[in-house]
Amino acid sequence: MNIIINGRHLDITPSIKDYTEGKIKKFQKFLSNIDEANVTLSVEKYRHKAEILIKAGSILIQTESITDEIYNSIDESIEKLERRIKKYKEKIKSHRKENNKRNPLMSDDDVFADENNRIIKRNKFAMKPMNPEEAAMQMELLEKSFFVFTNDASGDINVIYKINDSDLGLIEPMK
Repeated sequence: MNIIINGRHLDITPSIKDYTEGKIKKFQKFLSNIDEANVTLSVEKYRHKAEILIKAGSILIQTESITDEIYNSIDESIEKLERRIKKYKEKIKSHRKENNKRNPLMSDDDVFADENNRIIKRNKFAMKPMNPEEAAMQMELLEKSFFVFTNDASGDINVIYKINDSDLGLIEPMK
């Protein structure tokens, strides 16, 4: 596993680096296919922030924590990461048991756009084709309200999004 630790407005001391690496390495027993862990530690005024992004195959799991001390932020972010990984593992087990008995996604053709918005951030991701259930799981692991993916059945770009706390919408192109 490759562990990358970056600091923003914070010098990464050997003790912080060793502490963080030790915490991250324990996740190898939960997920055997972890390729990379990106840790960004930052300080803004009195707020210490720890962001962790784990890349395990095609799965991305992200956590973030802000406290008044950097070690507390790391610990809190690690705890969130542990909960997410356990939840992911449980979903994988239950998903295999259910064997696609029901589809929790609803179709929705409405797309809203505001022409006055401008792009302030741009991200690029390598996307593997996946089914809507995998995309919903990935969206939840990243704690996002939507997720863009390539549908493995049709090969089209789809968007899955949260409608409320428990419901999801799926946008598919018309043919």
